Amino acid sequence: MKKSVLILVFLLSVIILFAQQEARLMRFPAIHGKQVVFSYAGDLYTVDTTGGIARKLTNDIGYEMFARFSPDGKQIAFTGQYDGNTEVYVMPST
Repeated sequence: MKKSVLILVFLLSVIILFAQQEARLMRFPAIHGKQVVFSYAGDLYTVDTTGGIARKLTNDIGYEMFARFSPDGKQIAFTGQYDGNTEVYVMPST
């Protein structure tokens, strides 16, 4: 009985360890209508509020974050860090 409990505890600890390493963190979400934009792993993504597959908007060596929709929802402003500088950029939301 003790051996099976020890094995169970070991297996659970291994599962928890791997689950923590595989955790994903989506940060700084902004919503406009049915569209959500968020930062993940230094890039911007968009997805419908009902769910689905997120579409990658940026793909650069730098780090993009703090995305916000324009009041009409046609553009997305975000902060980008490239070559040590932090600046504001604008891109179409489509």
